[in-house]
Amino acid sequence: MGYKEEFIEFMVRSNVLRFGDFTAKSGRKTPYFINAGNYRTGAQIAKLGDFYAACIVENQIKEYDLLFGPAYKGIPLSVAAAIALFRNYQMDIPYSFNRKEAKDHGEGGVVVGYQPQDNDRVLIIEDVTTAGTSVRESFTLLKNIAKVNITTLVVSVDRMEKGTGSRSALQELQEDYGIRTQAIVNIRDIVNHLYQREIDGKILIDDEMKQRIEAYLAVYGS
Repeated sequence: MGYKEEFIEFMVRSNVLRFGDFTAKSGRKTPYFINAGNYRTGAQIAKLGDFYAACIVENQIKEYDLLFGPAYKGIPLSVAAAIALFRNYQMDIPYSFNRKEAKDHGEGGVVVGYQPQDNDRVLIIEDVTTAGTSVRESFTLLKNIAKVNITTLVVSVDRMEKGTGSRSALQELQEDYGIRTQAIVNIRDIVNHLYQREIDGKILIDDEMKQRIEAYLAVYGS
């Protein structure tokens, strides 16, 4: 089993990937839901970092000098990925993340950790990008700090849904900013792996659920 399949089952067992009846932030009625807020233990965040690091290395992503995690969800993700890159691949990569509000005492500023420098290549670590708002805000924030080159965005799951137009949120970011986008897995990977497969004695995607997901993507898929 590859890291993609392992990640899908990890999300299921962490109660992060669920199937049923949900309403997304966009208001869309969706048969599946991904809630990264359900990662809550040291073992889970350590393993999550392993998957981000594997995605970066397996996809030969090399054009970066630092990892940046947009507040708030990107903060533990960037730290976990940096730890995993060092622990698993002996790659000691700087990381940083932003505060929601600038600090007005001590060293001040809005960035914690490594301070971006001119010509640094930045890899942004995010959770699930729906509208790309936090990533777009990160572009503005980082460009106001130094003349950085934001090269890559890595997310956990690509829902492959339309953003503001006919393109997916990841496609919009890739084309609007000229960056590389990469997901650990996408919804097609999830369906292909879980269809009629028992996870801890339970089948999560049977014929009925598969039909519901396909119907949803027929309307909202990019």
